[in-house]
Amino acid sequence: MADIVSLADGVGELVRDGDVVALEGFTHLIPHAAGQEIIRQGRKDLTLVRMTPDIVYDQLIGAGCARKLIFSWGGNPGVGSLHRFRDAVQHAWPVPLEIEEHSHAGMANRYVAGASGLPFAVLRGYRGTDLPEHTATIKWITCPFTGEELAAVPAINPDVSIIHAQRADRAGNVQMWGLVGVQKEAVLAAERSLVTVEEVVDELEPVAGQVVLPHWAVTAVAEVPGGAHPSYAQGYSERDNAYYKYWDSIGRDRDTFRTWVRDEVLAGRFATETTGDKEGVR
Repeated sequence: MADIVSLADGVGELVRDGDVVALEGFTHLIPHAAGQEIIRQGRKDLTLVRMTPDIVYDQLIGAGCARKLIFSWGGNPGVGSLHRFRDAVQHAWPVPLEIEEHSHAGMANRYVAGASGLPFAVLRGYRGTDLPEHTATIKWITCPFTGEELAAVPAINPDVSIIHAQRADRAGNVQMWGLVGVQKEAVLAAERSLVTVEEVVDELEPVAGQVVLPHWAVTAVAEVPGGAHPSYAQGYSERDNAYYKYWDSIGRDRDTFRTWVRDEVLAGRFATETTGDKEGVR
């Protein structure tokens, strides 16, 4: 059975300095609350993995949690750039950030390989781009059966994968539906996994198009209502489009970002974990 834990305990037990960490969710069910808990706990030197690093990774990068990013497309969807990401790459602020860029298809295949216990994935991709010139983890191989030249990319096996879902039962079986990306593959590929959910229920009622992760594939579950905000959880919440526009003004300036971290992220530590004593809050 997966453990039912608090978000703070789940991150504290499963995410360690220097880990390879994947926070997955494609437009929908993005684990923002977990990302901010990683900031609160001061994790450092992480290799962050994500198919579409949007503002959740902008926050982690700006807070100095990451030393490397493995990704495909990155940006604030519908708004523009990720300014903390850009600042780290261009000016090494707050710390230098190494990047390893792939295509969406390449990243998805890497997760599938990791979940399947295979060392690498093979795909028809990357042609017409200069990514192979800049990314050492893209290699060309020749098919032994047809002679076709194909791209090969190494499996992704995170130390810990974190996703958000709609529901889990008390045994830790996880249920999600709607727009689902590579959450299943990310969990199955990882050594450890944390799933935040809108609610923990006694029994999972079937939903059309559902994906169910069995309890034996999940390390821990944390009940975090609204844990995907400002993204959405189908059946529970809607996307907060205004927040994505708001984030552009926060992420654009270093001092404004620092203030946001202090007031909106770190303040959440003593608000939820102490009784008025701010000692230990950074």
